[in-house]
Amino acid sequence: MRFGIIGAGPIGSIISKKLVKIGYDVKIADARGIERLEGKDFAGTPVRVEDVIKNIEILIISLPIKAMPNIRDIINQVGEEVIIVDTSNYYPFRDGKIEEIEKGMVESVWVSNQLGRPIIKAFNNLLAYTLENEGTSEDSNGRIAMAVAGNGQSQKQIVMDVVNELGFDAVDSGSLSDSWRQQPGTPAYCTELTKDELMIALKKANKEKAPLLRDKVMERFAELLAEKKEVEFSHKDIVNLNREIYNS
Repeated sequence: MRFGIIGAGPIGSIISKKLVKIGYDVKIADARGIERLEGKDFAGTPVRVEDVIKNIEILIISLPIKAMPNIRDIINQVGEEVIIVDTSNYYPFRDGKIEEIEKGMVESVWVSNQLGRPIIKAFNNLLAYTLENEGTSEDSNGRIAMAVAGNGQSQKQIVMDVVNELGFDAVDSGSLSDSWRQQPGTPAYCTELTKDELMIALKKANKEKAPLLRDKVMERFAELLAEKKEVEFSHKDIVNLNREIYNS
């Protein structure tokens, strides 16, 4: 299978390395220019963004949500048969407030509208550390699961199969309109759940509470930083705080 990746941040880079490791053909690009890839820790062939969309079967977009409108011209050139996967999450403090989302539009629906294409939502409800280090074989006990949402069942199944190959159980989380259930502020978001646990968490999600809980987590991190005078939290600290607040 042939992949293109736009974005060489933590998630895009980790996905590139895992895909190459299992033998897939991967091209990776930075939407701002190929020179932006210098010094980045990724795998695959670095190319211009105009070339990353050529001769591929799956295009993974791993950019901040605010950058999505900027790549519309590139996405317009992507073949209709190509599966487009969005990994983004919306954080107003980072992305600026997006009016439609603030008024209740599902984040991934907004992304699909900006790109003018159907998309599959995946790779957004696991931390970068989890994605890089916590994948296990299919027969492992306690295997961590990833949520995958989208309207095209056949395309979604292909992405779910890839997720499984990368070391995680895949859970069909519904249509793109249901993808809010795996976004920041929900029990399914970055809480490292098994398949059965994730299915329960997706059902428990509360759309009205999610933005409040998302912001509460960020506020709590700020408070802890002020108290401890520390720059970073451990991976376990982040997972435990997410579990505590997102399940409240």
